[in-house]
Amino acid sequence: MHSIYFSGGLYKEYQGINKNKIKVDTLSYKTKSANKATVQKEWFVVDATNEVLGRLSSKVASILRGKTKTDFTPHVDCGDNVIIINAEKIRLTGNKLTDKEYVRYTGYPGGQRFTNPEAVLSKHPERVIEMAVKGMLPKNKLANAIIKNVFIYAGPNHPHEAQQPKELNLNSIK
Repeated sequence: MHSIYFSGGLYKEYQGINKNKIKVDTLSYKTKSANKATVQKEWFVVDATNEVLGRLSSKVASILRGKTKTDFTPHVDCGDNVIIINAEKIRLTGNKLTDKEYVRYTGYPGGQRFTNPEAVLSKHPERVIEMAVKGMLPKNKLANAIIKNVFIYAGPNHPHEAQQPKELNLNSIK
């Protein structure tokens, strides 16, 4: 009994059969690669009320990237559009609200500035989620295009009713 590896990724076992006479349907094994014209984007609404920041942002980043779709292609923006509402009601576990530091640099000598999520949430609550999601995307030009597909609002209202977004339960995503 011998086994052969075929180009379609199929293992066949045979006994004395000529391997040239074994045919494999290679059309069913073709890899489909998505491109900008073939991608079908959907709109989703996520309610951030009482959600943990890291868990919410990792799941949103996965949806934005398109990893939940069957035709995921790493070099194409094949993800969906996500609207996040109630950003001010996000939850940070442990002491992250006061101990976590966001660092930015002004460009001048001695221009390193530090802030914590508590201060950012009081002024611009949507920036905390935006920074967390952006940090979970790849660090390239594609990430700059993908981050434009997320819309974050502090309150419960959003101006995207015309797109007819679907309500998304984050617990249904792995």
